[in-house]
Amino acid sequence: MPFPSTIRLRKFARLALALPLLGLLAGCNAVVLNPSGDIAAQQRDLLVFSTLLMLVIILPVMAVTVLFAWRYRQSNKAARYEPDWDHSTQLELVIWAAPLLIIIILGAITWTGTHLLDPYRPLERVAAGRPVAKDVKPLEVQVVALDWKWLFIYPEYNLASVNEMAAPVDRPINFKITASAVMNSFYIPALAGQIYAMPAMETKLHAVINAPGEYEGISANYSGAGFSGMRFRFHGLDQAGFDQWIAKARAGGGKLDRPTYLALERPSQNVPVRYYNGVDEDLYHAILNLCVDANKMCMDKMMAVDAKGGLGKEGINNVRPLLYDKYARRGAVFGPEPYYVSSYCEVPRSGALDTWKRAVPALSRKPASLTGASLVIPPASRQPPQLSAAQPG
Repeated sequence: MPFPSTIRLRKFARLALALPLLGLLAGCNAVVLNPSGDIAAQQRDLLVFSTLLMLVIILPVMAVTVLFAWRYRQSNKAARYEPDWDHSTQLELVIWAAPLLIIIILGAITWTGTHLLDPYRPLERVAAGRPVAKDVKPLEVQVVALDWKWLFIYPEYNLASVNEMAAPVDRPINFKITASAVMNSFYIPALAGQIYAMPAMETKLHAVINAPGEYEGISANYSGAGFSGMRFRFHGLDQAGFDQWIAKARAGGGKLDRPTYLALERPSQNVPVRYYNGVDEDLYHAILNLCVDANKMCMDKMMAVDAKGGLGKEGINNVRPLLYDKYARRGAVFGPEPYYVSSYCEVPRSGALDTWKRAVPALSRKPASLTGASLVIPPASRQPPQLSAAQPG
């Protein structure tokens, strides 16, 4: 049987062999504690300050715990024995006053930070001591979380990219974020905190990158089989580099129209970077309102109908439900047969007038296609009305 000293030597030998492995950690980049964006830096400062403030209590308690264990150990016969001691005013003041003061300070900085770092709040500065110039136009980026990739639309430049985005250094960025089907979380650790992306809802984020570089973006919310591949590159560039990236994106592919988007949004994994040199004007609006498929009523139009009193019982089966099945995609499941919106009275969007003219004669020849009990079939010669109270055509 080995001696205890031999066992201890073996343990120290194993520890010595493991110490060189710690050198591998030297290459780690603690990006959350060393961010390149002003918003992320302020969030880092809030985290560090809160931690240090709490350590004001934690460290003394840990030290006193060790002190008491040592001082009142069984072998210390010199320690005072006071079995009848039950109160100390001085000790009570320390025990209650110090934590109360820390809670007050933490509450104050949390309330202040919550308002100043609100992701919906437009930026007032690009860095400490550097306010946003009045003539600077923020860069708008529309973000769509797909299964399982990221789509970035730049309306100012009429282009889009998949799994890659770029922004100029020190220029405010206004993100508008949504999802196609499953909730995700948009997160660039070097830029700002994570923001959820949810279907039929729009979240916002205002941020700025202050140093050139290539940064990683991820989804911080599990969303299915391809979740691990939902990573993208965010490039912080000077203005000349950003102009070059825009030129490369414009030369990289075709137009992102509705049919192309419907093919893109189908579930796929580990999708390579791709670009589109044109985007349908209303595509993001259609994605947000779940009506990229032209046969579906947009959610905002459906809410407008509901605000006017709804379609009544007659319209229950005439409105395709707002359902985006991430596998079937194009099919809504509600009853034994597919339902659709036959027509809707509104100011026509681009291209909608021709669709309306084609749809009215077709419906007038097929009255059986309408299932509403009291909906009137419009005559084929009827002209499209102007905007009025929302009601079924």
